[in-house]
Amino acid sequence: MHKDLKEILITEEEIKEAAKRLAAQIDRDYEGSEILFVGLLKGSVQIMADLLKNVQTKCKVDFMCVSSYGSGTTSTGRVNIIKDLSEPIDGMNVVIVEDIIDSGNTLSFIEKYFAAKNAKSVRICTLLNKPSRREVEINVDYVGFDVPDEFVVGYGLDYREYYRNLPYIGVLKPEIYS
Repeated sequence: MHKDLKEILITEEEIKEAAKRLAAQIDRDYEGSEILFVGLLKGSVQIMADLLKNVQTKCKVDFMCVSSYGSGTTSTGRVNIIKDLSEPIDGMNVVIVEDIIDSGNTLSFIEKYFAAKNAKSVRICTLLNKPSRREVEINVDYVGFDVPDEFVVGYGLDYREYYRNLPYIGVLKPEIYS
């Protein structure tokens, strides 16, 4: 797998430090409150685990599986809910945890979806933010790293379900996905 990468963009140690920083920000913002962390499967699993190890605020955890990519490398713009929340979120402070935000279509959809389910508040936490690819305006509250417009994999991010297990973020060689 490593030979398929053009370069390592973000090291495992840098990711761990970002998780600590993000957890501290979340703890400050929600001091005295409770949080429901909602991880978006499958990519958020690794950053979600690292956040939870560092967050001190009383919290619950749930997951959703949504897709706007299919098997391609760009968003289709249509969001499909594959697995919904396990419990109601009425009156909850929700922090959505995502691996990467590029077009913003998925997160825009989920923000509206959670508002319709009467969440008290909805904030977004992402390991990677790719603002150059944004198609819809969304507010990202907690950002690990801004990344360039490259095809990145590792640490939960995939190409055709591979590379998620890399302990760092790497740039996939174009000949792999072209």
